[in-house]
Amino acid sequence: MDINQLEVLVTVAREKSFSRAAELLDRTQPAVSQAIRRLEAEIGETLFDRSSKDGTLTFAGEVLVGYAKQMLNLRNAAGNAIRDLRGLHKGKVTISANEHTVFCILPVIETFRERHQNIKIEVQRGVASRIPKEITAREVELGVISFKPNDESLRSVPILTDELRLIVAPGHPLAGQSSVSVKELGNEIFIAHNAVSPYRRKVIETFERNKTTLNIAVELPSLEAIKKLVETGAGVALVPKLAAAGEIESGRLFGLSVAELKLERKLNIVYRKNSVLSHAAEAFLAVAKEMGRQ
Repeated sequence: MDINQLEVLVTVAREKSFSRAAELLDRTQPAVSQAIRRLEAEIGETLFDRSSKDGTLTFAGEVLVGYAKQMLNLRNAAGNAIRDLRGLHKGKVTISANEHTVFCILPVIETFRERHQNIKIEVQRGVASRIPKEITAREVELGVISFKPNDESLRSVPILTDELRLIVAPGHPLAGQSSVSVKELGNEIFIAHNAVSPYRRKVIETFERNKTTLNIAVELPSLEAIKKLVETGAGVALVPKLAAAGEIESGRLFGLSVAELKLERKLNIVYRKNSVLSHAAEAFLAVAKEMGRQ
């Protein structure tokens, strides 16, 4: 029993005529009759009363037509759903990002939503070192990380460049300066993220190389908490520039570059190299690439 046979059955039942059904289906009448006979042979029941001139269904035929209509409707619904995905009228993008990299894709999300309002964006909080494994395990389609993974099954596309900024409260003595040297920071109280990272290690090494004390008095688990505490004047912090862009623009924080800490890092979107991305993920990637070129 295939979908084409069921379509013939429903058409003959609706038109009450083998000849009219053949015209609508663009087939010959013998071909329509043969399709019905094969269907009858397969299920072991007569579907039409041959003594009737108007294509009257038998009881078995009525039962099967009811199910056939449901199956044809389901086929049409499936086709419409696929067309909606292709046309970006429906769909979902799943992305894994850590607390820092999620800030970097906020402008991409904003632009994407302006263009594709019917697409849901689901960002999961991930740990940078584990994000490549989440992608290869198909837990998410896209990942945002600040390094190129050593996995040949993944493709990496650079989208943005970020760098460290020293953030201070507007009333801090350093506020108003465009830059500062490490040696000027020996008496500052630092608020730091407690996650171990290559950039934290580079900061520590830079202070040691410049024979300057790095006084980390408070360690917190989130950038949001760090920024809030710096706003109160409780200390200063080194954070990714993009993570504090909103607060710096609004004047709630002041950002400075540190001469010896020109630590730029490329932010990459990664995805499975040999897999077909969903239409929604392809569109998101296209927006990210476009904005990365600006």
